[in-house]
Amino acid sequence: MRILLISIFVALFFSSCAQKQKVDVLVIGGGIGGTAAGIQSARAGAKTLIIEEGPWLGGMLSAAGVSAIDGNHELPSGIWGEFREKIHAHYGGPSKVATGWVSNTQFEPHVADSILKNMAGKEKNLRVIYGYSLTSVEVKNGMVTGATFREVSSGKMMSVEAKQTIDATELGDVLAMAKVPYDVGMEAGSLTGETVGVTETNDIVQDLTYVAILKDYGAGRDCTIVKPSGYDPKEFDGSNTNYYFDTTRKKPNVDAKKMLDYGRLPNNKYMLNWPIYGNDIYLNIVEMSPAQRAVELEKAKQTTLRFVYFIQHDLGFRHLGLTDDEFPTNDRMALMPYHREGRRMKGVVRYNMEQISKPFAQALYRAGISVGDYPIDHHHKKNLRAPQQLEFYPVPSYNIPLGALIPEKMDGLIVAEKGISVSNVANGTTRLQPVVMVTGQAAGMLAAIAARDGVPAREVPVRSVQKSLLEVGAYLMPYNDVAPSHSQFASIQRVGATGILKGVPTPYQWANRTWFYPDSTVKAAAFLRDLSAYYPRAVMAGGIAEVRVSDALALIRYLKGDIAKPSYVALQKIIDRSITRAELAQLIDDCLDPFSNAVDHSGELLSDNQ
Repeated sequence: MRILLISIFVALFFSSCAQKQKVDVLVIGGGIGGTAAGIQSARAGAKTLIIEEGPWLGGMLSAAGVSAIDGNHELPSGIWGEFREKIHAHYGGPSKVATGWVSNTQFEPHVADSILKNMAGKEKNLRVIYGYSLTSVEVKNGMVTGATFREVSSGKMMSVEAKQTIDATELGDVLAMAKVPYDVGMEAGSLTGETVGVTETNDIVQDLTYVAILKDYGAGRDCTIVKPSGYDPKEFDGSNTNYYFDTTRKKPNVDAKKMLDYGRLPNNKYMLNWPIYGNDIYLNIVEMSPAQRAVELEKAKQTTLRFVYFIQHDLGFRHLGLTDDEFPTNDRMALMPYHREGRRMKGVVRYNMEQISKPFAQALYRAGISVGDYPIDHHHKKNLRAPQQLEFYPVPSYNIPLGALIPEKMDGLIVAEKGISVSNVANGTTRLQPVVMVTGQAAGMLAAIAARDGVPAREVPVRSVQKSLLEVGAYLMPYNDVAPSHSQFASIQRVGATGILKGVPTPYQWANRTWFYPDSTVKAAAFLRDLSAYYPRAVMAGGIAEVRVSDALALIRYLKGDIAKPSYVALQKIIDRSITRAELAQLIDDCLDPFSNAVDHSGELLSDNQ
């Protein structure tokens, strides 16, 4: 018995000290991008590990408390659409989460964490480890091979070896440790080609926010917190019309109640993430150590606590108090701050505002792997050094190219979250929750394919990643008028990604759009021009303004001969009329399959295509 106990003790001792893991895909950071990446990687068959320093999954939309989704309401791509359905199911339908005016989808942060943990827990190839902080990244011969972590509570070390590592940290900490080139701050327009008035390169990042959630404890309750040190209500003058005395400040257009209803959540809760003389704060902590960051972030917490006191004491909402059933923190504040921006990798492709605003002026859209539709929204009100005009600059809905996830030179590393290769200006829209979620999903798919095939991520064909994403319900093209339930959704997505039958990009308020117009007719000249990139000999009878069914079938016969594809056969039975864009997309997809023609990370057709 004694020998047995000693053996057990020795085994336990060495197992606790060894702490060495070996996986296909390592995801560093359990934010919304990292969680989506880990789930998708596991679903694609890769042995996957997510390591998260905190106790929650979901990052900005759960642990940081920003549980009001910005954008992608009409683009329910992939895991984002799946997550939203689970939110709807939890609360009883879409109308139950349209509680505040900033968003169509609002929920309690702890519910998001619970749903994401449930989703992750169902994946047999996925393991999540909490409570470990990143200490170093292993790089050998120009390739990231894993990382080392320290358990926050005990100091115990753990090393992980991986075929592919995903940087899903909030500030791009893996990039820095791996010495991958990156940018912090704004680039001059002369470098990016962006024409938004940024004339000089600087190190300015967006304001961050330490979110608090208030709860209505009922009439007659006084939940007022202790007056914070240094409190002065003038700090929040102009946040609403009920407290507006300093007329040198911009006049507010909401009263106190509407200011609170901005982020109203289900179950009588309120998210405090108010940018207009509210609780945003400018702190550039990107290059600081964890200890230095903690000191600075206390300033952000205090800003929010002063705002809470202002709401309670000066605006009279004493019955609203810090919620006691959300965050597992002593101060009832969010588990982490809401970082809008950190390091941005220099990738194979750098995505910028000009490419977003004029998507079909170049070929980059062909390499798209995630979609977004929110305006370019920068928070700089607390830093007067920053250009103040970058607020809701109009752009259409857009797609992010695969090359923005891959470092220019370093192998073994893929980037998700806000560290993808975009300009500072473009970050104002690519940083938002659903975009980060679907971009993370693409990162997980890319990592799983690279690990499975034993090749660097940069060598994985763009079309292979796109095909795999489309198979799991993700969008490649940001067409808001063709939902996944549409019978020709996949064909329209594939043909759209070839550049044949281009969409119409339209900036539109808070929810920008790109229209495909599936039921519209097809202009012959534009169709033949775009088809000629794949089939230079494509012709139709002269003088045709709109493509008719007979014209389309004749073109297919000319290029490929008679084809017994369902779409081809079905159209043969239709009387002669103009063909719709959806019908033509399906016919082209079925019979010509232009999507099989390979493209590079810039979206250009590769020379070995037909």
